[in-house]
Amino acid sequence: MFKAILIERSSERSGPRLAELEKSALPDGDVTVRVNYSTLNYKDGLAITGKVPVVRSFPMVPGIDFAAIVEESSNPRFKAGDSVILNGFGVGEDHWGGLAQYARVKGDWLIPLPDGMSAAHAMALGTAGYTAMLCVMALEKQGVTPDKGEIIVTGAGGGVGGVAVLLLSRLGYEVAASTGRPEEADYLKGLGAKTIIERKELSAAGRPLQKTRWAGAVDSVGSHTLANVCAQMKDDGVVTACGLAQGLDFPASVAPFILRGVILVGINSVYRSLADRTEAWNRLAREIDFAKLDGMTRTIPLSGAIDAARDLIDGKIRGRVIVDVSK
Repeated sequence: MFKAILIERSSERSGPRLAELEKSALPDGDVTVRVNYSTLNYKDGLAITGKVPVVRSFPMVPGIDFAAIVEESSNPRFKAGDSVILNGFGVGEDHWGGLAQYARVKGDWLIPLPDGMSAAHAMALGTAGYTAMLCVMALEKQGVTPDKGEIIVTGAGGGVGGVAVLLLSRLGYEVAASTGRPEEADYLKGLGAKTIIERKELSAAGRPLQKTRWAGAVDSVGSHTLANVCAQMKDDGVVTACGLAQGLDFPASVAPFILRGVILVGINSVYRSLADRTEAWNRLAREIDFAKLDGMTRTIPLSGAIDAARDLIDGKIRGRVIVDVSK
């Protein structure tokens, strides 16, 4: 038997609960792992609360990522005792995920835990940190260097935003952090932000072209916020879009793109090549200030994941949450 968060939808029972399950109930896969830690990302919050129907089959164990030890493997890439990470590939949405003490998955979804990174730090980063790294890599690929100008990070109080601020400042960029919680200014400056911008400056409808400010952007919010960020980009500025906290819509015009050459890069963190995943995680291992990461992270037991997911969706959590599935 093992413990797991289980989301059910039936005539007898509906919603999430902490359950005890048989290992024989695990779905198909060629690698079985004992999970050490998982984490809570925005998508996990949506899955557990049901606010957006991201879960595509029931019953479902949520948790879009985990750090674990291989117990059984018929995949030639892994053997018993290997330390691994998983994020994405629909895990926690249409395949049982990481908010459990055991998981069974396809070995092709796994990568080795990078040297120099603990399992707890891997989940302090989680999909949020991995996504932030993909955004930074996309800015670099498009030639956005620190000398080009200021970078804005929206939703900076959240997981993606906080890690993005931490990474960008460590790499020498000047970072402006946008947040709806002005009381978090000292926290964000501690991560490396030079400027704090109130969310309301970006969250309402704005003009198609506005005063230029930014050389690059990491946006985890979408909707009017993303549109306003695009309208404020410098010539040839680059915006990376990875979230939808404000909404799926994009009420913008083509003006920034055809008059200023702004580039909008979508960041898909769910389905990426093994090479991209490995590069992103290895760079996180080298470039994250783990002391600062610890300062933006708290650990909860598996039994606290449902309540924490509700707080996450309600905007009551800053930074990152590690889930210790053994408790």
